[in-house]
Amino acid sequence: MKLFAIFGNPVEHSRSPLMHNSVFKNLNYRACYTRVHLSDGLKLRETFFSLGLSGANVTVPHKEVAFEACDEVRGFAKKIGVVNTLVNENGKLVGYNTDADGFVCSIKEFGRIKKILILGAGGTAKALASRFVQEDMEVTILNRSADKLTYFKNLAQFCYSWEEFKLSSYDLVVNTTSAGLKDEELPAPKEIIEVILDNTVFVADAIYGKLTPFLRLAKNKNIRFKDGADMLLEQGILANDLFVNHELDLVDIRKYMSRSFAI
Repeated sequence: MKLFAIFGNPVEHSRSPLMHNSVFKNLNYRACYTRVHLSDGLKLRETFFSLGLSGANVTVPHKEVAFEACDEVRGFAKKIGVVNTLVNENGKLVGYNTDADGFVCSIKEFGRIKKILILGAGGTAKALASRFVQEDMEVTILNRSADKLTYFKNLAQFCYSWEEFKLSSYDLVVNTTSAGLKDEELPAPKEIIEVILDNTVFVADAIYGKLTPFLRLAKNKNIRFKDGADMLLEQGILANDLFVNHELDLVDIRKYMSRSFAI
C-alpha cells in the first residue's frame, strides 16, 4: 500500500486526507493519505523519505522550501520556484505546482477578470501572480513589508508595501496570507482593507472552511466572495492524478473528491 501525506504548519485543519482517501477508497486504489505537522521546513526531504512516502502535498509555510528539496522540478513550478506537490519517482523527489491552475479554474464563475490585487507575497502569491500574468491580467501585490516584493518587481504591474499602497479599482482581491486561519487577524490594517473592499467587484480567500475576518468584511459590504474550498478541490484533483501516475480517470477523481466535501 502506498502512503501519501500533507506537510504544513499548521496542518491539523487540512481536508486533504479526506479528499484523497475518498478517491483511494472508492476507486479501490491501494493507498492511504495522512497529515504531517512539520515545524522545520528544512527537514521536509528527510521526513518524506524516512516515512517512505510515495508522494505528498505541501502547504504553508513550506512551499518554497519544498522547491529546494526536490531533485527535479517540472512544469509551472520550475518557473516560479514554488512546489505544493511531491512525487517519489524511484527514490527521486520530483516537484510540481497545482495551486495556480486550481485557483484559475475556481474563479471562472466570476467571469472575465482583468485586474487583480493579491494580498501577501509568499509561495501561493508567487504561483497565482505568475499564472494570472499568463492570463493577461493586470496584477498588483500588496504585502506588509517591501523586502519580499523583489520577486514580483519584474512580474506584477504594481508592488506595494502597506506604507506605500496606492489604491486603484479591482475586479478581484485575493488573500493569500494566513491571516484568519487560526486567529481573527486581517491580511492588512483594517483601514486599508476597508478602502480596498470598497473598490473591488469580487473577493476570494485561499483559506477554506471558515468565514475569515476578511471574508466577513466582504460579506457585510455585500460583495460576492468565495473561500479557498474550490481551489483546494481543483488543485487536489490535479495532485491526485500525479500521485497515481494518471492511472485513474480524472472524472472519477473529481467525483469522489467532490463528495468528500460533504463529510
